[in-house]
Amino acid sequence: MKILYVITGLGLGGAERVVANLADEMYKHGHQIKIAYLTGDIKVKPQIENIEIIYLGLEGFMSFLSASQKYRDLINSYKPDVVHSHMVHANIFTRLNRILKKIPKLVCTAHNSNEGGKIRMLAYKYTNFLSNFNTNVSQAATEAFIKSGAFTRDNIQTIYNGIDLDKFNCDNKRDINPSSFNSSEVNFLSVGRFEKQKDYPNLIKAVYLVKKIYHKPIKFYIAGEGRLRPLLENLIEKMQLSNDIILLGARADIPELLNQSNFFILPSKYEGFGLVVAEAMACKCFVISTNSLGPAEIMGDTGILVEPQNPAKLADAILYALTLSPGIIQENNERARMRIESLFSLEKSVETWLDIYAK
Repeated sequence: MKILYVITGLGLGGAERVVANLADEMYKHGHQIKIAYLTGDIKVKPQIENIEIIYLGLEGFMSFLSASQKYRDLINSYKPDVVHSHMVHANIFTRLNRILKKIPKLVCTAHNSNEGGKIRMLAYKYTNFLSNFNTNVSQAATEAFIKSGAFTRDNIQTIYNGIDLDKFNCDNKRDINPSSFNSSEVNFLSVGRFEKQKDYPNLIKAVYLVKKIYHKPIKFYIAGEGRLRPLLENLIEKMQLSNDIILLGARADIPELLNQSNFFILPSKYEGFGLVVAEAMACKCFVISTNSLGPAEIMGDTGILVEPQNPAKLADAILYALTLSPGIIQENNERARMRIESLFSLEKSVETWLDIYAK
């Protein structure tokens, strides 16, 4: 089967990692794979070098026609059996281009509970007839799209993201690299882009409240980059937390960082799925997350869920987690790993997508 993945960009994000992992696994299953992306720089890509990545150059409204021509030329030369697009811009782009260029099958996947305002939701609604199959990454995100009017229950389905359990495992748990974390401290890790959705000010304010009460050695590490970094740096300095919160920058060693961490924190306002929550659970890392839709479905009865955009509640959760005994934490983390293995493995995800592509 020839599969073309089309994605808005290949920057640092969960959707981008999902597409890269899917591409690798589909290639290993014997399928021909290409990835086309609309905009930006390549920060995430498949491990298999034989997978071609094509830049379409949609850097603004004025470049839509030239990007569309590149896309249609690609369709003509590659002749894919399935086009599977990911994220709002790629979904609308591939739908609109189907008006001028026929393809056998178009699958569109949203990766969030909120992919923009009313205009984007209307764009989804009025182009639904151009796709064969539509999905979102959690039931909560699917319900949010239905509520917005972008989809009906008849034309969208929930398909969970899959985790590469060979990459995210706990075999090297606590095999600490001294250049990363201090093993004498309790370590908290967060991972994600520095964007409003991820709500790092929520975490920074919570750490401020924790440090007023808890005086034993603890450190909070944040792996990621983004346009809000100066704002976060200023807030950390203003709250005198420069020795407590460490910004690690963009990192390619997230599994290793998770295995060095005692706790993982997701402070987001909203999430479609929350891929990094599943990755943390797969590494047997105790998760504290805001109840931002997707993560609740991943976590089940493990970890701690708190109200979003509430630093006091997040601080209480951190302080409570610090009181838990090693035995309780270990039992929680074992259950979390088993949950990921049974519900969110990459292997199960690939099987599901192959069934959809074949329909």
